[in-house]
Amino acid sequence: MPQLLPLLAIGLMFISCNSDQTTPTTKSSASMDTATDNSWIKTTNIYEVNVRQYTPEGTFNAFAAHLPRLRDMGVQTLWFMPVTPISEKEKKGVLGSPYACSDYTAINSEFGTMADFKSLVDKAHSMGFKVIIDWVANHTGWDHRWTKEHPDWFEKDATTGDFKRASGMDDIIELDFKNPALRKAMIDAMKFWVEEARIDGFRADLAFWVELDFWQEAKPELEKIKPLFWLGELDPLEKPEYMSVFDAAYTWTWMHKTREFYQDGASLALLDSVLNRYDEVPGIMAWFTTNHDENSWNGTEYEKYGSAAGALAVFSATWKGIPLMYSGQEGPNKKRLAFFEKDPIDWNNEYELHDFYKTLFELRSSSPALATDASLHRLSTTDSAHVIAFLRKSGNDEVLVVLNLSKNKSLRFTITDGAVNGRFTNVFSDAPVDFSVDKNFEMQDWEYLVYRKVGG
Repeated sequence: MPQLLPLLAIGLMFISCNSDQTTPTTKSSASMDTATDNSWIKTTNIYEVNVRQYTPEGTFNAFAAHLPRLRDMGVQTLWFMPVTPISEKEKKGVLGSPYACSDYTAINSEFGTMADFKSLVDKAHSMGFKVIIDWVANHTGWDHRWTKEHPDWFEKDATTGDFKRASGMDDIIELDFKNPALRKAMIDAMKFWVEEARIDGFRADLAFWVELDFWQEAKPELEKIKPLFWLGELDPLEKPEYMSVFDAAYTWTWMHKTREFYQDGASLALLDSVLNRYDEVPGIMAWFTTNHDENSWNGTEYEKYGSAAGALAVFSATWKGIPLMYSGQEGPNKKRLAFFEKDPIDWNNEYELHDFYKTLFELRSSSPALATDASLHRLSTTDSAHVIAFLRKSGNDEVLVVLNLSKNKSLRFTITDGAVNGRFTNVFSDAPVDFSVDKNFEMQDWEYLVYRKVGG
């Protein structure tokens, strides 16, 4: 039988301020990125950076010390949660929400200076990272500079006559995208970060709360500067039309259904049906099971997925799409991080899951079979009620993934699909397997196996 990988106990990947921070009037001293396309998206992964909680200092400079470790782990794209200053009026907690912006072209002094951020981006680029930033277009905080300079750019509450609060969130107010001047100013603010800080794209917060035609206007204008990566916080199953703009988007439905599957004992057919639906929508799927919102408000991956965490992390890194990972998962981080207060990740300088993610990310970057445009073939087995097995393929390169998504220990089954043949290597243990001879498996509960074809 194929040699099995010992089960790892792992975390789920996923995946105007003060006067001294006024908008710079000169371009960054570093040369502009001269990339002519964004084909790198096909093989990238995304690592969400929560600067506030990443280190005790909570600054750009303190985070920069982690870049070598992250690069060694195989991280390719760094997504920074909002770096803009936070509104004081109606602020939540001691520090407030990063998503309640007071100036779109300034830096949150909590994190450092504009020069610090530019230096961090330049250093990241020199090490081979791409950098995207969170962009909160739908709303601002109550004392954003535009509330005084351009109050007509905001929606108004018909009852109070004041600015309109965003749905369910008291610390933010909604912008009026029917106003052409507002739309131009928003695009100009986005251009600032591409030109001045040389970022490589945007993660659009609540992208579907903003009119689609704004994004359709903004993208071509911004890409006159250079090709960018557009990650939308939306589920293509619900808003497929937005994929005419965004390169990739969130698999929120998958995230919720996997939790339901694990906690409620639902049938594997539930997950199969979700995957089939994602096959029918356009764009690249970003697979995840935690992020800043999920961790803070709904619980860590350990609370939600328990023993299934490892298998779901492997799925996220190998299924067709892009894996998205959150700060601390390589720790692993086992606590909910406070959202409005200082609450640093407790790293303990161990990074127990570093090698686990390194194996997955290096496989993804080196294997054409795991690119977003490579084929995926679901494999037939003798136990479709508990096993998801699939083969990724591009040319001669093949990656085989087998997941026991059940509590069943010593689960015995056979891959009956003729698509799997030849000699493979277990990517975690380096053990060789010849599937021309033996396609029988015995796996423990929630175990995962990943193989790459020899000579692929």
